[in-house]
Amino acid sequence: MTRPAGPDAPAVYTLRIAGHLDDRWSPRFGDLVLTREPDGTTSLTGAVADQAALHGVLAGIRDLGVTLISVALREPPGEPA
Repeated sequence: MTRPAGPDAPAVYTLRIAGHLDDRWSPRFGDLVLTREPDGTTSLTGAVADQAALHGVLAGIRDLGVTLISVALREPPGEPA
């Protein structure tokens, strides 16, 4: 996997949280795509501008009072696996 060049580089992440978030929470997470999974979790996936923006997303999850299960760095579209 190709890692971002540094903390100021954009990257694609998938964050999983416990429970299903309602669509009304989508604007809180900007361009991240909210997907309710069959296992009862919600995935938030998309490009994050930099580490500061990632910490903002994490703070938003914390502020909702939901459980963060995982944060995964993903390959950008078109990158080799």
